[in-house]
Amino acid sequence: MATVYLGLGTNLGNREQNLHFAVEQIQKRIGDVITLSAFYMTEPWGFQSTNSFLNAACAVQTNYTPEELLLVTQSIEKQIGRKEKSINRIYSDRLIDIDILLYDEVIVNSKELVIPHPLMEQRRFVLEPLVEIAPDVIHPILKEPIRTLFSEKEILLESYHHALS
Repeated sequence: MATVYLGLGTNLGNREQNLHFAVEQIQKRIGDVITLSAFYMTEPWGFQSTNSFLNAACAVQTNYTPEELLLVTQSIEKQIGRKEKSINRIYSDRLIDIDILLYDEVIVNSKELVIPHPLMEQRRFVLEPLVEIAPDVIHPILKEPIRTLFSEKEILLESYHHALS
């Protein structure tokens, strides 16, 4: 059985309801949700929108392989109403986004799937909920605990905001 960390995000419709429904479906279709972060309000990343996001992270125990897990998460997204995933990193508003952030210490780099999730260490909306539930989990490529990646991100953000003032 693998421990998987999923990132969840939504900025359309009833965002809180979207996240709760996604977690229910993850529990039913993927495996035991062993921990769920708080919900965090964040600004869109990588595109312009007037709709803020609600983001969360959860840890799930599953028997699915990474590839099987991807298919199930995509099926849950479609069930909630997501039409298509981002293409060529062109992002848009969405009812739900379920990303596989980490899968034990597994590294996957295929056309269909990249684990750990690309750029997760640069995204506060990923790290903030993840550090709440998995501060000591080690990023398998960067070899740093999530708490360190989050602290480094916080320092960079503070420097950036200070430079703008």
